[in-house]
Amino acid sequence: MSGVLVLLEHRGGAYNRMSWEALAAGQEMAKAAGQPLTAAIAGHELEPLGSELAGKKLDKGYRVEHALLKDYTADGYVLAIEQLIKKLEPSFVVLPHTYQVRDFAPRLATRFGQVLLADLVGLRKDGDSFVFIRQLFQGKLNADYRHNGPVAGSAPCFLSVQAGAFRADSLEAGSASVEIFSPQLDAGAIRNKPQPPFREAAQTVDLGSASIIVSVGRGIKEQDNLPMVEELAQALGGELAASRPICDNGWLPMERQVGSSGQTVSPKLYLAIGISGAIQHLVGMKGSKTVVAINKDENAPIFEVADYGIVGDLFEVVPALTEAVKKARGA
Repeated sequence: MSGVLVLLEHRGGAYNRMSWEALAAGQEMAKAAGQPLTAAIAGHELEPLGSELAGKKLDKGYRVEHALLKDYTADGYVLAIEQLIKKLEPSFVVLPHTYQVRDFAPRLATRFGQVLLADLVGLRKDGDSFVFIRQLFQGKLNADYRHNGPVAGSAPCFLSVQAGAFRADSLEAGSASVEIFSPQLDAGAIRNKPQPPFREAAQTVDLGSASIIVSVGRGIKEQDNLPMVEELAQALGGELAASRPICDNGWLPMERQVGSSGQTVSPKLYLAIGISGAIQHLVGMKGSKTVVAINKDENAPIFEVADYGIVGDLFEVVPALTEAVKKARGA
């Protein structure tokens, strides 16, 4: 067994952004291990996606093509990808940690007598083996999981990577051949019935294009205190955003949520106010160029990713910061 296989996800004729992050992780692993890198997509009539994949740095790509894979089903994907894995015999199978992957990948891993090591935020090579990193207790603890390396005839190690853990912009370009792999599928073996895909409500706020974001968390305590943070956002000429608890409470609309279940942002300046820094929030803003955190808990995980941190009461810091910004701008 040898090599790293990355399984990419697509919808509506386009790759999921997290697929490129998974491929970046695969490139890093293949380079560190000195093993070949392959990537695959499953579906039907995938020529355009195959051409796009051919422009990435990998040893070979595969289009897992079958009419029964036109619409995603867990049964169809498990049966088809299982056949590809048995053909390639990779040491590692890497996937993006998406809702779709969470649906079929545990069953796929079980077919090989393995478990899915899910939601990885990092990895490193240690001697002849890899160490994979997951976060526990809402990002308060990092746990290392060691993979001792494949042995002859053993099953691959199945991994999924958390959104934002690897940067898609670090993906290396190249030139690769992409061939068709035709799995043997029987309609009777696919018990799932495809349903219309989930459609998100149209967003009137595009946080992804904002250069300055002021984001507020549960530290704000009450909805009536939000205008204080909104005033700072207006003084900076930025957009107001929030962590999930604020939006779940209905204090701000869901379209202003940053995180794994909200928007992913990469502004020049991200102010995190009263946000502890759970991994679900961090993955949505890790691409920010400069992060400033204000929190009264000096041990809050947000300070681990912040470029500048203020340990203090936000009800004292935010008004003072707003006045300083207004004064600097002559407002």
